[in-house]
Amino acid sequence: MRIATWNVNSLKARQDALEKWLKRADPDVLLMQETKLSDADAPLMWFQMAGYELVHHGEGRWNGVAIASRIGADDIVTNFGDGPVRDSSPGATGLDEDDFNPFDEARMLSAVCGGIRLVCLYAPNGRVVGSPFYDGKLQWFERLRRWLDETRSPDEPLILAGDYNVTPADEDVWDPVKAHGGTHVSEPERAALARLRDWGLADGYRIANPDAKGHFSWWDYRAGMFHRNEGMRIDLLYASLPVAKRIAWSEIDREARKGGVTTPPVPSDHAPVVLDLDERGKAFDAGWEGALARIASRTRPSGKRSPAQVRYEEEREERNKAGS
Repeated sequence: MRIATWNVNSLKARQDALEKWLKRADPDVLLMQETKLSDADAPLMWFQMAGYELVHHGEGRWNGVAIASRIGADDIVTNFGDGPVRDSSPGATGLDEDDFNPFDEARMLSAVCGGIRLVCLYAPNGRVVGSPFYDGKLQWFERLRRWLDETRSPDEPLILAGDYNVTPADEDVWDPVKAHGGTHVSEPERAALARLRDWGLADGYRIANPDAKGHFSWWDYRAGMFHRNEGMRIDLLYASLPVAKRIAWSEIDREARKGGVTTPPVPSDHAPVVLDLDERGKAFDAGWEGALARIASRTRPSGKRSPAQVRYEEEREERNKAGS
């Protein structure tokens, strides 16, 4: 079984890319985030023609999650079972993008596919550490953990996949010094991820690739960050033990992030992440080997420590002392 997750950053804008990628990677189930569609506008027929059943949980202009499955989708849960979310469709009034309530947004969708409970997640971004958006992000992760405690078991086949908007560790960031102090790398966010692992989940990509370095799933559109590989690994598939034992292979498809190759000229800023269970699925070249070699050849490491590096290392040493 091949399961994949992809923040498509607008399902409507990425439909051509999806058509190509579904043929390229041949997933049995694809979990999508940031569809930016209402349920009424979800392309059910388009996916049906491609051989997939589509389950969509959206609100309109923002957010939105979906599961496309060719192995069934049953026992649907949306929004942690807490009821309907807001309507942010173009015709809705009284809403602004800065009106933030993560519990009234389309960020969680779950279904049983092929005997596995799949949970599609789009975590809040957080914007700025210490802001109301950041506090809401941490509260949303608390709700996710409470949902696990109240409704799920670590002994059941379970995968929580999607855009977590958090890096698990420093090796999942292009430069932890430059990223230090921002969202996606802060200690409270990483502690929220750790609480999911403590519940009984494991990082599927790291099980298959424990030593991978420089492999990321998101790069900002700005300033050539993708071509310099200045990214983060924030798109994750967290699996319970019954599923983790079945993991055969996992990869981040860097090629799908490139414009004009496997995608239209403007791709999503995320790459899809693939997880194979029991045996490896259809082969494809994710493009990492050649890309990392090219980037290394034009990068000259500096022997000097910047002030930011010194501060980062001092703070890390203090945290290590506090934890020992």
